[in-house]
Amino acid sequence: MPIDPPLNVGWGYGIVLGLGAVFALGMVLVTWILKRYNNELQTSEMFSTAGRTVKSGLVASAVVSSWTWAATLLQSSGIAYRYGVSGPFWYASGATVQILLFATIAIELKRRAPNAHTFLEIIKARYGVAAHIVFTVFGLMTNILVTAMLLTGGSAVVTSLTGMSTVAACFLLPLGVAIYTMFGGIKATFLTDWVHTFILLIIIIIFSLVTYASSDLLGSPQAVFDLLVKAAADHPVEGNAGGSYLTMQSTEGAIFFVINIVGNFGTVFLDNGYYNKAIAASPVHALPGYTKTSCFVNLIEYTTLLKPQQETLLTPFLIMGGISWFAIPWLMATTMGLAALALEGNPAFPTYPNRMDDADVSAGLVVPYAAVALLGKGGAVAVLLIVFMAVTSASSAELIAVSSIFTYDIYQTYFNPTASGKRLIYMSHCMVVGFGLFMAAFSVGLFYAGISMGYLYVMMGVIISSAVIPATLTIMWKGHNKWAATCVPPIGLACALIAWLVTASKTCGKLDVECTGSNNPMLAGNVMALLSPLIFTPIFTLIFGVDNYDWVSMAAIRKGDDHDLAAEAHIDLELIPGERLRTAEDDAAEQVKLLHASKVAKITTVVLTLALLILWPMPMYGTGYIFSEKFFAGWVVVGIIWIFGSLFAVGLFPVWEGRAGLAYTIKAIYLDITGKQKPGHHHASTATYTEGKETGVDTPPNVDTVDEKGLESTSHAVAK
Repeated sequence: MPIDPPLNVGWGYGIVLGLGAVFALGMVLVTWILKRYNNELQTSEMFSTAGRTVKSGLVASAVVSSWTWAATLLQSSGIAYRYGVSGPFWYASGATVQILLFATIAIELKRRAPNAHTFLEIIKARYGVAAHIVFTVFGLMTNILVTAMLLTGGSAVVTSLTGMSTVAACFLLPLGVAIYTMFGGIKATFLTDWVHTFILLIIIIIFSLVTYASSDLLGSPQAVFDLLVKAAADHPVEGNAGGSYLTMQSTEGAIFFVINIVGNFGTVFLDNGYYNKAIAASPVHALPGYTKTSCFVNLIEYTTLLKPQQETLLTPFLIMGGISWFAIPWLMATTMGLAALALEGNPAFPTYPNRMDDADVSAGLVVPYAAVALLGKGGAVAVLLIVFMAVTSASSAELIAVSSIFTYDIYQTYFNPTASGKRLIYMSHCMVVGFGLFMAAFSVGLFYAGISMGYLYVMMGVIISSAVIPATLTIMWKGHNKWAATCVPPIGLACALIAWLVTASKTCGKLDVECTGSNNPMLAGNVMALLSPLIFTPIFTLIFGVDNYDWVSMAAIRKGDDHDLAAEAHIDLELIPGERLRTAEDDAAEQVKLLHASKVAKITTVVLTLALLILWPMPMYGTGYIFSEKFFAGWVVVGIIWIFGSLFAVGLFPVWEGRAGLAYTIKAIYLDITGKQKPGHHHASTATYTEGKETGVDTPPNVDTVDEKGLESTSHAVAK
């Protein structure tokens, strides 16, 4: 039964178009400021890699933002609505371990191929054309599936809250994103990711405090607990211990957990967006950017592996950071998913007196319905904002990812190997616009076909996960041969499709959307996709032998040549961040730091994977423990404390970490506006800052590199 939207259509267009325009204009302005005062000319390297100078705070914020899809907020809450408290935990833990595991890949990528632009360049360098084409297809399929989920989930929420046309939402949501991404490149993505993440965390905190502290309808963990007990009595959950919503023992929840783990391996390890962020990270900041989620990583570093003078790798602050992303789906779903369960018997709930339709749950409407019940129109506006933030921030990363693939792996590799920097950045701009238009049209097609965000979320692993293990072995095992790399992913995909569709046919006798989207067929297809390479890789290794790769061809990947753009702008190329010529001593020192970081990443990965997948949840699952009122209250309080830690780690710390650069830029703007000092012609001089005092020309501190004596070296200068 259709629900009248709580907001008029003007709100939809206002948020999607108005806020999109604000971000687009803001990032265009920031890009101009960085060029005028910080020498950040938009070269092909700057567009796709940000000069490889981004620090850990922004990297962590960008990773959290990119991993906070519409599904992170909407699908997780739908799972909580279906299965209770286990759903949020299974979603969060099943999608956190991939980021932790990817930290090791990120470090090895920086070690093996410091000048790469995409992970596909590494495939080409090691295996040649055939494997490169195979992985390019899988990489693009990953980006298409992720972006489709963003737009289908986001447009469904916008339509349900405002009545705005779903077709219009699919086309307009990526509009502002495409504009600021085209002008600002990946640097704009990092900056907007920080803004989006900060706002999103604030709104989640508001939702949780209203639900568990101040709401007239709920207002305490006890009230929510009592209503969940009543909901279990009225409609017990099949497969849950005691039919309760307050237990970790959930059969269907566990099946979703496996599907979730498998699918998310593909969307991290094959999404070029995460490799883009690893590539853009300053080498000594690559690890903390991905393991800022780790509450143990500092302890490991300071007590076992790193020397005191290597404190530039991480700061003591990270001990307090916690697992930043984990708290978002866990607390969001524990709040909004359970609030929907508790309130659907209340006249304030939009579907009262009926329960939500399963199609609405799959479409991601649990969150907007719960928000409207709790906060009325204010709740609807808040949901519009967080969905807009989630969709646009992740979409920006996908646009950069696909743009990089088309520019470097298709255009430069096969059509114009000697392309100039100007030509490369032109192609990057074209691909941003082209992919945005394609995905808008594709999402409209999915809407008319009845394919929802929830369906895409559980299906993505079937399509892409057969390439996860081969992609990992490419960077981690020198014995992996090109035949295994080339043949195993398509063979695994074929096996996964067969397992998925045959199981659907045997389970319910038909192959419609409802049947193929059910848990058992998706479980079969996902598991087959991820694990089939464990069978086929040894077979191809036995047939064609173990390789003995020396990693030299990866290291031979070169940066783009941007001398033409620098000459056109009358700027010395070496003054642009990340373009300074490096010495052999620089490279050797960097490799030492990255080797230490690699050891930290591997230890952290093992510890946290065991904690999140086994030590924490499995005892509660195995015993069938049903939460008491006090235990549930403690569960909620831990989640709220955790989200505040996340806000501190990825919301406030990036500002503190970049304070020197911010202070310089603000001062330069002030001096420029007041006429006291105008930006002059850039030249090749360099200067150093020592204990806050400048020597030489008035030069912005390059806060991306700090030597062991504490001197901040600069690579760009502005003449007085």
